[in-house]
Amino acid sequence: QVQLVESGGGLVQAGGSLRLSCQAPGSIFSITTMGWYRQAPGKQRELVARITSGGSTNYADSVKGRFTISRDNAKNTVYLQMNNLKPEDTAVYYCSAHNYLGAYWGQGTQVTVSS
Repeated sequence: QVQLVESGGGLVQAGGSLRLSCQAPGSIFSITTMGWYRQAPGKQRELVARITSGGSTNYADSVKGRFTISRDNAKNTVYLQMNNLKPEDTAVYYCSAHNYLGAYWGQGTQVTVSS
């Protein structure tokens, strides 16, 4: 099973910032959309943000104005800049990449925001 490689999670105080990175291996080709999802304990996985190969983005309402998604198509890498973090942002964050064969996922990275 091909997996994406995530990095950048950690523990931060409320109001702080973190930047997540995720690289898809070269064996995943013709990637269209890349995105970030998160899952908090006892909750379902939810979309945080996604970006197309052309740069179009959309965000969950809860993160608009605080998070920014970007990507480097040449490196098959997607980033999530998270500012003004809140305790309710605490979750495991998963990276995804999609092509015509389906969806690929990372192993998840923990983000913990203390109050």
